[in-house]
Amino acid sequence: MRIIDGGEFDAFWKSRVGQGDDESVESAVREIIAAVRAGGDTAVRQLASRFDRSSPDRLEVPMAVAEQALADLRSCDPELVSALELAADHLVRFSARQRSQFSDFEHEMEPGLFTGQRIIPVDRAAVYVPAGRFPLFSSVLMGLIPAFCAGVEGIVLASPPLEDGLPDRKVLAAACIAAAAGKGTECRAGNGLRIFAMGGAQSIAALALGTESVPRVDLIVGPGNKYVAAAKRMLFGEVGIDFIAGPSDVLVVAAGAGSRDAADLVAADMIAQAEHDPDAKAGALVPNAEFAGLVVAALEQRLACLPAARASLDSGGFIAVYRDMEDAVRMANIIAPEHLELHAANAERWVPGLRNYGSLFVGSLSAEVLGDYSAGINHTLPTSGSARFTGGLSVGNFLKTVTTLRCAPGAGFEKARNAAEILARAEGLEGHALSAGARKNFGKGR
Repeated sequence: MRIIDGGEFDAFWKSRVGQGDDESVESAVREIIAAVRAGGDTAVRQLASRFDRSSPDRLEVPMAVAEQALADLRSCDPELVSALELAADHLVRFSARQRSQFSDFEHEMEPGLFTGQRIIPVDRAAVYVPAGRFPLFSSVLMGLIPAFCAGVEGIVLASPPLEDGLPDRKVLAAACIAAAAGKGTECRAGNGLRIFAMGGAQSIAALALGTESVPRVDLIVGPGNKYVAAAKRMLFGEVGIDFIAGPSDVLVVAAGAGSRDAADLVAADMIAQAEHDPDAKAGALVPNAEFAGLVVAALEQRLACLPAARASLDSGGFIAVYRDMEDAVRMANIIAPEHLELHAANAERWVPGLRNYGSLFVGSLSAEVLGDYSAGINHTLPTSGSARFTGGLSVGNFLKTVTTLRCAPGAGFEKARNAAEILARAEGLEGHALSAGARKNFGKGR
């Protein structure tokens, strides 16, 4: 764990960013995409035998199997099912509110000139859910429910097969819970869901290109490993994507009196993020060196019981000491974390200056883990500083904003037509100018 004085921060952070892509990953993914493009289902199964835990004869999972997985889970762990259903309910309510912010309109700019927009969901979307060390079945809800609330007609879930040829049973159960929650939305019933046992870059390729049994989709969302990320990046253009996800990260900003309890809370939240993966990043901004020491001590105490997080903290963890609130806000905006926590009694004062984050957690009670699971906001968020230019997964990812123009005789129409003719001719596009000119006095006396 490195402790950084505020004056060293800029040089320290510059040294952490801008690393190039792994050429071996890029080369391997190119071969995988080419194989799926040429071989379809056969290639997906062959690649699964190399990279997944099994290669199922049938890629699509019958919904009856998923429904049985939910029934089994409800029987053996009803508390977990209740927690998933609560999380799904909160996600539906939040996503429905998001959807209400997107609306069609038409506006008369001037007499005879009507401009507008329409909000249209994509036809087909896929949600990818990785297996990895920890099957993140909560990600099923985070991906499917916004798609249902957006009104997507064809929704596909893809997740790697386990030894028995099926995705993790909790992934299947969560898919049924999401579908049931989707049936309650105004936009879309959740009965159009299809599930496929496919993992890795070959899954992304199959969804982007289509195969004999896998439908070609318009959009792929969801996190994955570096091979999944590379496949999404290479196939972007043939398919839409949410964003390229890297290792997860958190930044905790602590303010006020540095008590041991406050330091322990910072340590707990850093460890919660660090246990995701050895490449995960956990950092903190603190007001003085004394508080930094308290956080380090709290980390050591907690790591005794949670050793899985140590590798991440040793390689990527840091604590930076800031001079004042303005300095801390500046650092946070440079880091652009996936998750940004404000541990301060007056946390609302900090909010206006903060611009770059995936999700903001305001106040010490607002643990990032609530956003991960049950509060209703989405946990699929931009990483590796990409919060500088994009937000997290939402209903908006599944929607297209398209524009409309409607004209009628009137002074406003004639002014716009005349201006278009002048501009087209000035650019040397005589055909454009003639098209605009052909509408001069159109319909009058005919």
